[in-house]
Amino acid sequence: MTDSSHESVPSRRRTRFPGISSRAYEHPADRSALVALRKLAGFDTVFKALSGLLPERSLRLLFLSDSVRVGDTQFAHLNGMLRDACYILDLEKVPAMYVTQDPKPGAMCIGLDEPIIVVTTGLVELLDEEEMRAVVGHEVGHALSGHAVYRTVLLFLTNLAMKVAWIPLGNVAVMAIVTALREWFRKSELSADRAGLLVGQDLKASMRGLMKIAGGNHLHEMNVDAFLEQAEEYEAGGDLRDSVLKILNVLPRSHPFTTVRAAELKKWAESRDYQRILDGHYPRRSEDKDTSVTDSFRESASHYADSVRTSKDPLMKLVGDIAGGAGDLGGKLRDRFAGSNGNGSGSGKGTD
Repeated sequence: MTDSSHESVPSRRRTRFPGISSRAYEHPADRSALVALRKLAGFDTVFKALSGLLPERSLRLLFLSDSVRVGDTQFAHLNGMLRDACYILDLEKVPAMYVTQDPKPGAMCIGLDEPIIVVTTGLVELLDEEEMRAVVGHEVGHALSGHAVYRTVLLFLTNLAMKVAWIPLGNVAVMAIVTALREWFRKSELSADRAGLLVGQDLKASMRGLMKIAGGNHLHEMNVDAFLEQAEEYEAGGDLRDSVLKILNVLPRSHPFTTVRAAELKKWAESRDYQRILDGHYPRRSEDKDTSVTDSFRESASHYADSVRTSKDPLMKLVGDIAGGAGDLGGKLRDRFAGSNGNGSGSGKGTD
């Protein structure tokens, strides 16, 4: 399972990416954080030192003893997808993969020394072959980016926060770290979605998979365009009160909302960046050591500036107005919280 040989690409012809760096598909916020962490002297050593504290060995033994390890004789079709995903993204060492009994669709990539991929029976039963290929590619993308280490730390700290909940200051300190890690991990999920698309190279399959995760195995009752319209409505709808509620709703989550993921992936699939990767123009792993932290942060800042400028969310529009030096801040806050369009037509109504 952990040898470096790969099976040939399936009959549907797809592009392979020799030596591709995870920087090619990483979301700007994810990439800047990872580049900074990788540049910290001794960071990897510190994390490896945590291996005695983190439950990695326990998790490995748990999956080995109570799940089914994917291989040539067990879940062979998943084994083919796994080896194919590693071939497409040029990941030399194929991670171990397990199927665990759980009716809830899910997948994760964890581990400190070596990543392992776990998928639930609910996910395997829900998705068709091409949809599942995108998910396996998603998890291999996590492995290539080194996300498994931080995901394992996040799991450990989440469990720790529950155990020290009775210690007020201890819980606050741990939850602050957990909240920050969750914010990063949500961005890493957008990166992994892109990796899944690079592996499957079938945007429709990726969209179907996300819709099924949101609404179950009822594709005949769903529509991609209508699903994406939900993301548009979610982003643009309501007033500042709704913007605050969106933030509160997403804080405890490790993944972005499914409609948002679908909209983000479609936007990236239609971008010049995606086409350049398919054409063979992408950063190589051999260049990772020369990556500039400053450039990565600059790209991240530029991305967020663009997001604020183009966002239809009421809070982001207000932030853009403030950044642009817009006057009458008090009036704008009043109008946005009241749901007014700010042109005076709603004056005196709905502002209590």
